[in-house]
Amino acid sequence: MAKKKSQKKSNTGSASSSLRTPIACVLGHVDHGKTSLLDKIRGSSVVAKEEGAITQHIGATIIPLEAIEKMSGTEGKMHFDIPGLLFIDTPGHHAFTTLRARGGALADMAILVVDINEGFQPQTIEALHILKNFKTPFVVAATKIDRIHGWRVTENAPFLKCYKAQNERVQTDIENKTYEIVGKLSEEGINSERYDRIKDFSKNVAIVPVSGVTGEGVPDLLMVMIGLAQRYMTEGLSLSVEGPGIGTVLEVKEEKGLGTTLDVILYDGTLNVGDEIAVGGTNGVIETKVRSLLQPRPMQEILTEDKFERVKSVTAARGIKVAAPNLDDAVAGSPIKVIKGDRDEIVDSIIHEMEDIEVKLSDEGIYIKADTIGALEALSKELEGHNIPIMRAEVGPVSRHDIIEVGTVKNPLLSILLAFNTQLLPDAIDTLLDNSMKHVKVFQGGVIYHLIDDYLEWEENTRREIEKQTFEKLIMPAKIILLPDCIFRQSNPAVVGVRVLGGKLQSGINLVHLDGRKVGRIKQIKSGQDSISEAGEGKEVAISIEGPTVGRQIDVGDQLFVDIPENHVKVIEKEMLGRLDPGMKEVLEEFTSMKRKDEPFWGK
Repeated sequence: MAKKKSQKKSNTGSASSSLRTPIACVLGHVDHGKTSLLDKIRGSSVVAKEEGAITQHIGATIIPLEAIEKMSGTEGKMHFDIPGLLFIDTPGHHAFTTLRARGGALADMAILVVDINEGFQPQTIEALHILKNFKTPFVVAATKIDRIHGWRVTENAPFLKCYKAQNERVQTDIENKTYEIVGKLSEEGINSERYDRIKDFSKNVAIVPVSGVTGEGVPDLLMVMIGLAQRYMTEGLSLSVEGPGIGTVLEVKEEKGLGTTLDVILYDGTLNVGDEIAVGGTNGVIETKVRSLLQPRPMQEILTEDKFERVKSVTAARGIKVAAPNLDDAVAGSPIKVIKGDRDEIVDSIIHEMEDIEVKLSDEGIYIKADTIGALEALSKELEGHNIPIMRAEVGPVSRHDIIEVGTVKNPLLSILLAFNTQLLPDAIDTLLDNSMKHVKVFQGGVIYHLIDDYLEWEENTRREIEKQTFEKLIMPAKIILLPDCIFRQSNPAVVGVRVLGGKLQSGINLVHLDGRKVGRIKQIKSGQDSISEAGEGKEVAISIEGPTVGRQIDVGDQLFVDIPENHVKVIEKEMLGRLDPGMKEVLEEFTSMKRKDEPFWGK
């Protein structure tokens, strides 16, 4: 993964002056230790107390190569060309799906955090799918090894040293838990192995057991990451600190005294105060000039504006806050580029990237909105995996116009809007309260799988309710025979005893003879003294029929069908045939055969 040192000691760890810092993102299930792991990495670097050991930027932390070498004990032993790692530490998947460049993920690599004791959880699977969709190289950090029962702690030590200090039961336990992760990745079509057993890192994903609390295994994780970065950055990428700056907008924020600002990850080239820039906006490309570049002071939390210090220039890869006029309509996830050379070409490239959103749209489907382009793509990929069609997909908050658009959808199962990580504007909320929009359903959430699960649960319950209401109104097949000695009244209405030969007899429906002649309408069904709404196969009941006279239109021994309307037959045959019992299905076949003697396509 890394070349052996062939230079003098003074050059140990030195990096190419033009090769930019690789970008790494951390993903995983909630409470699996993402924040603890990043805190430990940052904290370990702070302990080094070397000038510039850590520089925290907007949603990002620079870990210089020297700090990584010191933590891992590889000083003077290896040579790398990259200057360190830029960890993107915005919570959840938000940063990863926001950081989008050239139609793919901006992050060069990722750490997938998995609690070794709990294994893969829904959000772990979601994170894995995002990594696969964006074809991002990644390492698995199997966290919380210090919580394995009986674990003996060796703080900040490499994993193998910690492993050897454990008793046989604990070693067996960690082996089993590691291979459960291997098995789950295999189910997802990914080959993996514990990092120290891998011979070819290009063919296997490395699993590194770690603890974000005790620091155990963290040196190994950083070395695997730096080796992965070395391989991909030097062999496959040509991005550098030279040339005009190119980045992605992470967030659009209102800052006191500055107005609207952009939190930007600069991933290529250099950005200076005074540079003309182009950035994607809701109404086209915004062209403006950089007024200020701000970054938090080293080792400070990003809480208030006074934590930032002004800089004149910044080189990739870095997180930076950009202040400039006319940024109100800028879109998170859009590209930002320094205008040098052909202005029209740069503007056109941003327009193309903004339009080139990888979302499959259908003629019919739900509406989706997200706060960033990348988040919109990630949501659409997951919906595609659930076979949920999308009719419209847009970036930004939910507006009144969006609600009205969704309200025009006639299908109650598709008059839906999923809002991922984005707000409902006040006018949208007011519109939803209008009686004419009561059929519109909006789902909001910041976790994709929660959002989709909520929608799918609602969709299933709503579908069942619609089917129930539809089927309750359907006239179902039935066949009856008039019983002897059971003529209780001859007419007005005729009251007769019958046996249900097949199907389900309902009140309020019409009857016909086997040859199609009309008989009359069932007014009431009685079982003994009780009035009932329906009677199933084999039941003997009394029915009152408006219209016929016994001895004229009907007589003892006559077999009669329920007269099913043609549109009801279409629904039954199309949507219910598999649910019908054999007797009802047989009656339906008899009835439709009789109807189709003269009209072959009746009810089809």
